[in-house]
Amino acid sequence: MTEPSAPDALTPWPDTVDWRPVSPKLITVELITRVVWVVVLLAGLGIGWFFAPHWTWGAGMAAVVVYGVWRSIVTVRAVHAWGYAERDQDLLVRHGLLIRRLSIVPYARMQFVDVTAGPLERAFGLATVQLHTASAASDARVPGLPPAEASRLRDRLTALGEDRAEGL
Repeated sequence: MTEPSAPDALTPWPDTVDWRPVSPKLITVELITRVVWVVVLLAGLGIGWFFAPHWTWGAGMAAVVVYGVWRSIVTVRAVHAWGYAERDQDLLVRHGLLIRRLSIVPYARMQFVDVTAGPLERAFGLATVQLHTASAASDARVPGLPPAEASRLRDRLTALGEDRAEGL
């Protein structure tokens, strides 16, 4: 007789939770941000090489390119790892590849909900929902949502938070 395997602490409800992914457009936003930083770093190293030619500038440029390519590959996988699920009493948010994180935010503990969108996110029709609780360690956020979904989630979380807080 085989022993049942111990449940994974990061997927405690695999059959009962309906995980919603973030938009794949978030990959493009993250990659554009990465390319901008790589170009800025390469320009700085190139200027250094121009004024003080030495092989270390070229090695630094090669390292920046290799790091940028590696981070871009990781970014694609990391965006696919983001997900959120709404339950009766709380919101679940998961993310991470190497270090996976599952945040469970009870609706009654939410103080306020932010929806933000920077210029690049707006250009791609995305927004981020940030949850704020009394805990300073709470970092639950859901990036890469279409604005309509971000507004719906914000309104739903706010309404559920008010309903649950009345009972305290």
